[in-house]
Amino acid sequence: MSVRIRLKRMGRTHRPFYRVCAMDKRAPRNGRVIEELGYYDPMVKETDARAILQQERIDYWLGVGAQPSDKVAVLIKKYGTNGTHLEEQRAALDRLKIKPVAPTPVAVPLPSEETPAAEEAPAAEAAAEEAPAAEAAAEEAPAEEAPAAEAAAEETEESKSEGAE
Repeated sequence: MSVRIRLKRMGRTHRPFYRVCAMDKRAPRNGRVIEELGYYDPMVKETDARAILQQERIDYWLGVGAQPSDKVAVLIKKYGTNGTHLEEQRAALDRLKIKPVAPTPVAVPLPSEETPAAEEAPAAEAAAEEAPAAEAAAEEAPAEEAPAAEAAAEETEESKSEGAE
């Protein structure tokens, strides 16, 4: 069987793209494919981003005797293993990648100075009244929690000693 590396047309009317395929020489243009080796999209604006090839597989097929078509030979010369346009292709593909858009900061309007000052005065008075009551409650709570904390500490020490044995 004589194998050729050639283009298989895909896409729609007036919007073609091509797959680079290893095919039997006698097969029709869109016939049975042995292996797909990349693609070529002539409609991409960045000239060097039009072709993407699987270089290892193309080298394999060329090594076993496959003959490239005229257009595929040009693509391999440009974008193959030792291609003349590899650096340009990488740069073009980087330019085509979608860059994440940074979220725009949302401006939060600051409240006017008059209203917070009026609200803070009553709040400060209420906080001053509640503070002595909170301190008294805080002093009573630790006295009740102290024996419970000592009992819990003894239980954890006993469980550690049992686990060590």
